[in-house]
Amino acid sequence: MADEPLSQKEIEDRLRELPGWAFEDDRIIRTYRLGSHFAASALVAHIAGVQDELNHHSDLTLGYNTVRVSVNTHSAGDAVTGADFELAERVEALAPSHGAS
Repeated sequence: MADEPLSQKEIEDRLRELPGWAFEDDRIIRTYRLGSHFAASALVAHIAGVQDELNHHSDLTLGYNTVRVSVNTHSAGDAVTGADFELAERVEALAPSHGAS
């Protein structure tokens, strides 16, 4: 069963627990800045592993030393759900080990 879309208030409340994340264009997003292109690439690879584990995938944009994560749930009509926040929390746990800010 697909996750149910969260209300705007639920999204805002949950974003308070994830500093640096924002709600934009029906997605939750964050951009991480890292010390090098290699570190940014490594973070992308680790995020991809978590996404496969959760069977929930975000859009990832790799820049020179940045990684942008943008996620919503396609099966819920491209709305934000609890699954998106679960992925965001897992990404947050990975990011410090890669020197992200």
